[in-house]
Amino acid sequence: SWGPEVSRCRALRSFRMASRAKRLKVESTATPEYSDGKIEAGLVKFLDWCTRSGLVLSSKVCVSKEGTVADYGLVAKNEIEEGEMLFSVPRSAVLSQYTTTICDLLKKEEAALESPSGWVPLLLSMMFEITSSESRWKSYFSLWPDFSSLHHPMFWSEEERNRLLLGTGVALAVEKDLLNIEEEYNSIVLPFMKSHPNIFDPQKHTLDLYKKLVAFIMAYSFQEPDEDDDDDDDDDDDKAPKPPMMVPMADILNHVANHNARLEFTPECLKMLSIRKISKGEEIFNTYGQLANWQLLHMYGFTEPYPSNTHEAMDIRMQMMYDAALQAVRTDEERKLLMEKWEFLTELEIVGEEGDFVIGQAGVLTEEELYSTLKVLSMSLMEFEEYKANDGWDEDEEDDLSSLDNAVIPKLKPAWKQLLRNTVTMRLKAYSSGLKEEEATLANEETYRQLSKRERDSLQVRYAQKMILHRLLQLTE
Repeated sequence: SWGPEVSRCRALRSFRMASRAKRLKVESTATPEYSDGKIEAGLVKFLDWCTRSGLVLSSKVCVSKEGTVADYGLVAKNEIEEGEMLFSVPRSAVLSQYTTTICDLLKKEEAALESPSGWVPLLLSMMFEITSSESRWKSYFSLWPDFSSLHHPMFWSEEERNRLLLGTGVALAVEKDLLNIEEEYNSIVLPFMKSHPNIFDPQKHTLDLYKKLVAFIMAYSFQEPDEDDDDDDDDDDDKAPKPPMMVPMADILNHVANHNARLEFTPECLKMLSIRKISKGEEIFNTYGQLANWQLLHMYGFTEPYPSNTHEAMDIRMQMMYDAALQAVRTDEERKLLMEKWEFLTELEIVGEEGDFVIGQAGVLTEEELYSTLKVLSMSLMEFEEYKANDGWDEDEEDDLSSLDNAVIPKLKPAWKQLLRNTVTMRLKAYSSGLKEEEATLANEETYRQLSKRERDSLQVRYAQKMILHRLLQLTE
């Protein structure tokens, strides 16, 4: 869901982003280049503002709509070596709750603005600055008039989401987002604005604007990593993440999994650096993290064409494995034993009501959770009683199998493979179409070209997920 991400299970830590980059389109150096010689007025204002704000832009890059994957992008004018600085953004140009014109008010009311998302201070900052004719970020906002470039599914109709994204998990995530956004606006933001009528006007700073700004922050903001983000510590899950910020030049780079640039945070500024050699004419890409297509569509409004996203993955609700196991139950005694096993796994925090097993292209990402669940649910009564007596500890644990990558899954015990297969089969029934149908559409260039952007993005999400599931079916035969 929107806001700082909280893992549904411990193994998801490796699947989270160190810093939240955003998707869309504008990077530059000095003057943008177009073959027709035309320069958009909003872009000119932004580039002038960059110069006045102290942004340093390399002469080796330019803003262009040609040779980019989506709208504006940053393109190399000359060959760039690894480690070169593409641009730097001074901290003073960053828009955050600490730099906004109303920063003192936000600091004073800090306790009243606490929320599960952690985004309220930045959202209030954005609402104030974007509607203020005196805002020093006015030229920055001119790049996104009315936020018409936002393609998030939250702006689709409910019918369209359910029709195109059924079974993917996106529609459900968006539904939760919209409920949380409205609740946050009505319970925290609106009372705050009413208590400061000289600064905010609910007739102007509406729920509709708030939703657009949530999507804008979701797609464009950055979250500075903590210095100890690389430490593999269970306590990290309980630490409050740093608040998001808007970084005016960095938020224009487009994303691919195989990126060629990264953002570096220093006390004085933020720098975009090349991480490999970049050829002349090549687009410069940042990465938004190790995100599957369904996450890219949900949070950023786009997908990567299959199979270019090397971080492709999909979720299987943990509860679905229980449901699959329940289908094989034949007696009341077996049903009672299954319930006891599931309760035991829940007590150990291996499974949870809102938990997911995450499956990637190379195997299971939540391997500890899935391995333990398959093991316990496949136990006989005697095995389970002994296992429970040892508080879930098995001296004969087969550590070499707990990796659960694609090479290991076929070696699992027959009962484990059958349970996993039954779960996958159940998961596939959540979609309204089959894999062959998706393959036929992708194989027909004319048919694919006639699809709308929403239809193409949804197809990419469905197809990638189904490919992972069908691979699991093959591995569990």
